[in-house]
Amino acid sequence: MFRSYSLLYIGFLFHGVTGFIPTSTTLTRTDWRSGEGSVDLRVSNSADSTSSDAISVELKEGKRPSGEWELDCYSRPVVVNGKKLWEVLITDASGSFRICESLPSNRVNSRELRRVVESAIEECELSGGAMKRPSTIRFFRGAMFNMINIALSEVDVVAKPSRATYSLAQWLEERERNVYPQMEGYRATMASSGSDITGSSFLDIRTPVKLPDALRGEKYAFVSLPLAEFQEGGGVTEENIGVGRLCPIDDDMPGDAFVQGIVIMTSRAKALASWLGGTEVASLKCDLRRRTLTMEADISTQFLMAKLNDEQRNEGRIFEDGKEQLRGLHFVCVQKDENDEEPAGFWLLREMKGM
Repeated sequence: MFRSYSLLYIGFLFHGVTGFIPTSTTLTRTDWRSGEGSVDLRVSNSADSTSSDAISVELKEGKRPSGEWELDCYSRPVVVNGKKLWEVLITDASGSFRICESLPSNRVNSRELRRVVESAIEECELSGGAMKRPSTIRFFRGAMFNMINIALSEVDVVAKPSRATYSLAQWLEERERNVYPQMEGYRATMASSGSDITGSSFLDIRTPVKLPDALRGEKYAFVSLPLAEFQEGGGVTEENIGVGRLCPIDDDMPGDAFVQGIVIMTSRAKALASWLGGTEVASLKCDLRRRTLTMEADISTQFLMAKLNDEQRNEGRIFEDGKEQLRGLHFVCVQKDENDEEPAGFWLLREMKGM
């Protein structure tokens, strides 16, 4: 698969171009079925009710459990007895389970959050293999960094501040759209703007950090792959992507659509892929106004990858249009050269609004 993928843009590489290769090259899932085939493992009250300490555990059939968990603890746009509703949401990278526990506002602290996490891990032990014990727990919300970090410091997991919490973001979008508006005490004015689940400022005033010279790609190419390659039976799997991750894909996306991506070619492919693997890369963006290609990583870091000339800016516009059509889906691939059969690293990413 990756051999033909490389050969498709080989012609552009022999022009002696260094830096950006301005070409839109055509190349081409684990199933994600929200709410389909779900199984209740344990329920006390309803996770969608407004009562304090409501908790639900839900398993999703047909999804492979992951040891990489995702967590959020934050207030919701619902008022209960005059106070904001707080929830802890826990899922894993594949979305194989969902745990939701509401908390009274006077018990939102690291000790209570640790209790919820430890309870979820106990639930894992009772699931008969339907859940996998976590080795890593990712969380994206910078406003809650200290509390979450303290809570997880006494749990036997690696805590990772990261916006690569795609299953969690997808679940939050569903709740913003379908759950909270149906709850008594819902306040639309408290809801996130659109899908801005992080509450980030609309005005992004960050200055991108320049990538270290040793980690910059020698050549870049705008490319695309059929979405079908990432769906069940496709050629891109966890087994052939080297260092990297594949985010969940919405089940209703058309397989004949094309996912836009960027290939980074460098003689230091393994080193760059390993470094990217440790940065918690979340998304790539072409800022057409600033004429830059940037990479979003961890909770708030933005790296400057390249500056775009007029032709590259047009390619960037195609890249951004493609992301918009597929709800932010895109990818980045790192390989040594056009002859590599498999990449040193491959990340299927999704840009979430506000993340």
